[in-house]
Amino acid sequence: MSERVYLCIDLKSFFASVECVERGLDPFKTNLVVADPERSKGTVCLAITPAMKELGIRNRCRMYEIPETVNFIVAKPRMRLYMEYSANIYAIYLKYVSKDDIHIYSIDECFLDVTHYLALYKMTAKQLAKKILDDVFEETGICATVGIGPNLFLTKVALDITAKHVDDHMGYLDEELFKKTIWYHKPITDIWGIGRGISKRLQKFGIEDLYDVAHCDEKLLYKEFGVNAELLIDHAHGKEPCTIEDIHHYKAKSNSLSTGQVLFEDYNFEDALLVVLEMVDNLELELVEKHLVTNSISLSIVYSKDVIKSTGGSMKLPEYTNSSKKLTKYFEDYYRKTTNPNYPIRKMNIGFNNVVDEQYETFSLFTDVEDEEKEHNMQRAVLDIKDKYGKNAIVRGSSLKEKSTARKRNKLIGGHNG
Repeated sequence: MSERVYLCIDLKSFFASVECVERGLDPFKTNLVVADPERSKGTVCLAITPAMKELGIRNRCRMYEIPETVNFIVAKPRMRLYMEYSANIYAIYLKYVSKDDIHIYSIDECFLDVTHYLALYKMTAKQLAKKILDDVFEETGICATVGIGPNLFLTKVALDITAKHVDDHMGYLDEELFKKTIWYHKPITDIWGIGRGISKRLQKFGIEDLYDVAHCDEKLLYKEFGVNAELLIDHAHGKEPCTIEDIHHYKAKSNSLSTGQVLFEDYNFEDALLVVLEMVDNLELELVEKHLVTNSISLSIVYSKDVIKSTGGSMKLPEYTNSSKKLTKYFEDYYRKTTNPNYPIRKMNIGFNNVVDEQYETFSLFTDVEDEEKEHNMQRAVLDIKDKYGKNAIVRGSSLKEKSTARKRNKLIGGHNG
């Protein structure tokens, strides 16, 4: 088989570019940030235009970090609009390759396996990439950059690092070029898959770049990172065995559902419990909608200004269930058992673990099967109402309380205004 050829296409400063296109502005000449002006100056900018990046302002900055001397437009996030643009751009990709050869990495980034299309179109990888990018720009006004390589890792690194430093915004890497140009790149956190945590652990051994990783004693790496060292070593040599086909055929050994939120102000013990139970209620409906049950729950509570470490953990349940009554009771009991009532709360995460098909739902001798079926019917009715009339068409009475966040969050898309 011939060597694979991948493209990794990134929609440049996507949210900010969409807002510029909608206003008839050039994102390379316009200072614009996407952020909610109703929030505090500490709110994170979801995106800034390339023009602002040229001024040295970092992406995902906070509003107060933008120099007062810079004049800029503030655009309120419109997630529904961004999703429409993303869907339209995905449709453009489908003009050139099959959906089986596309992996959607995020709303603004996709991998394309173009191995078998180059001969069909009688083009080089760069020619095909340019044609796709030109089509995206002509149809939507969005400028994109692309990485090209023989595997997913090199393609992503070519996008993240190489494409930024060439005029045509098209980066290419093979193993040889990778060793010449990326092995010594710093900081190592610029490399896909290496965050600050891994970087700090590598620094203990004097490792500062991928060249150091590639020439480190593998036994040392396996001792520090366990089986994850294999991926780190492969990447240090520019290798990546996983393909888009592998991703499409991957099935997780265990599944979970989770959700979380950051509060806009400090909440006391009881008010935070209200929010946790609202989150349980919404996530539990997702279980019902997908015909799933769980036998394990998880909870994480983060306190204001790091006054103490986060609390929570996971708890195995005595049964597989998607009953709202049961899951609400389990979470409330676990919350009261593990959460410190003396400190203000600012963030919480909940999860259902070991999620399986509802055929595995378990009952005991004391289970009222008729009552369980009535609750399931009610849950399905709630889902039907929400699906037809909107998420706020039916809510619990507790969601009308002042500290409730459910009704406001039900109007958001991806945690932001639609």
